[in-house]
Amino acid sequence: MELRIFTEPQQGASYDQLLAVARAAEDAGYGAFFRSDHYLKMGAVSGDPGPTDAWTTLAGIARETSRIRLGTLMTAATFRLPGPLAITVAQVDQMSGGRVELGIGTGWYAEEHTAYGIPFPPVGERFDRLEEQLAVITGLWETPVGKTFDFAGTYYPVADSPALPKPVQQPRPPILLGGMGPKRTPRLAARYADEFNLPFLSVEATVAQVGRVRQACAEIGRDPGTMRWSHALVFCCGRTDAEVARRAAAIGREPAELRENGLAGTPAELVDKIGRYAETGSERIYLQLLDLADLDHLELVAAEVLPQL
Repeated sequence: MELRIFTEPQQGASYDQLLAVARAAEDAGYGAFFRSDHYLKMGAVSGDPGPTDAWTTLAGIARETSRIRLGTLMTAATFRLPGPLAITVAQVDQMSGGRVELGIGTGWYAEEHTAYGIPFPPVGERFDRLEEQLAVITGLWETPVGKTFDFAGTYYPVADSPALPKPVQQPRPPILLGGMGPKRTPRLAARYADEFNLPFLSVEATVAQVGRVRQACAEIGRDPGTMRWSHALVFCCGRTDAEVARRAAAIGREPAELRENGLAGTPAELVDKIGRYAETGSERIYLQLLDLADLDHLELVAAEVLPQL
């Protein structure tokens, strides 16, 4: 089981704070630093100092780190055109020496679209657009150098593209899809995803969605064993109940609720619950770090949980 760090900077974080977390995660031995791609806070928090752009942030961090992998959970297809997004991600992959992964989804948070003038079509159209985005992005990356790429899309037609620049990773950086959509999500994952992420989902609920994605893979002749499975879960670890309670209070949550819906408790409790996720086939857990100032939290899990995995 690999542990990765996942941040939600729209809740309030500067680039410098994110860089500090990424460096601490790299030094502590985590596999990756990921961030959400949102432009508006959620809930009652202030959101100060305001949003940071996901790919601008990752480009900066790419030049300030050397080992840790970098990516998004999830970039919204509504935010960017597929051609420019393919260019951006390929460039950040070059800047990082081949450490980038693209998590992408339909987009779901209507209020952030309204707040920043981003069109937000109905969910069916968003899935249509996501499917075309995936076709264009992968097509551009996988087109051989010296050849051109064409795509007869409804929303994103492409003609005679030089399909440049190329990412370092070949044939392309890993693509992550995820979520609980029962039909189109599994079909898109089977066709395009290297990894399927299950966000904030119980062990019991995991089984049904994994089954749908496996079935979708089988229907197109893909070996489901080629899919990597992962989870994203909030974590709250402490050596004592008092330490767990302190960290829970800092993010506005209750220890009992976090034990039920996330990864919370002592290092031994985290190891036990991670083991139950591993039994579902999960190979990675993205630990949602909500208190970005608490770098000791990262050190604790790295010291007392990671060695047991």
